[in-house]
Amino acid sequence: MNIDLSGKTALVTGSSQGIGLAIAEGLAASGARVVLTGRDEERLAGAAERVGAAGPDTEPVAVAADITTDEGTARLLSAAPDADILINNLGVFASRPALEITDDEWRRYFETNVLTAIRLTRHYLPGMTERGWGRVQYIASDSAVVTPIEMIHYGMSKTALLAVSRGFAKAAAGTGVTVNSVIAGPTHTGGVEDFVRELVPGDLSWDEAQRTFMREHRPNSLIQRLIEPEEIAHMVVYLSSPQASATTGGALRVDGGYVDAILP
Repeated sequence: MNIDLSGKTALVTGSSQGIGLAIAEGLAASGARVVLTGRDEERLAGAAERVGAAGPDTEPVAVAADITTDEGTARLLSAAPDADILINNLGVFASRPALEITDDEWRRYFETNVLTAIRLTRHYLPGMTERGWGRVQYIASDSAVVTPIEMIHYGMSKTALLAVSRGFAKAAAGTGVTVNSVIAGPTHTGGVEDFVRELVPGDLSWDEAQRTFMREHRPNSLIQRLIEPEEIAHMVVYLSSPQASATTGGALRVDGGYVDAILP
């Protein structure tokens, strides 16, 4: 499939590393001009180099900003007032016993994982509908459907994204703009490596720790391994393309078969 996003501007939040960076590289490789966001200027600069190499005919824009704040959001919107493709990838996660999650943590997870995505959608969606073309996506998780006992605050936030996605898809009905969520399964990122080490103690090699983690904590996985970020990016790039024009209001799974259901 030849996906051509030339002439399109794509904004990817949380794109200095992990899934967000892989998505940014995939979009750039398809010709999109990519706007990257992140809080760490040095890490963001390194990400911009990688994205520039992936799409040599496009020049990425890197905006160092904490978009969970009004000031950071204003900085991003000033640098990138319009976008044709919005990928809401920013998210935080950590394990915590259910009864020890504080009110502040509940608020932080909702505000970071959900409200930032709503705020950016509210800004960019009107321009997309006026132009008659656009793509909005939310990077959700298998935790949206299979709530993990070790981090129900994270699961809650990802479940909320499914509702947000479906709702905005209805708001964009008939405009030429599609809105979808992507349910990512357990994915191999630096943060997940730390998470695996936290749940799988002992002096194990990474391959042994990963297998133990999947066997003991994610036994439903049909591929029985962590997903690589590029595998998530492939779905996101497709949904960003003209070829996906009839796919909207959906929750599409790249979960390695983890969710044990025909539908989410």
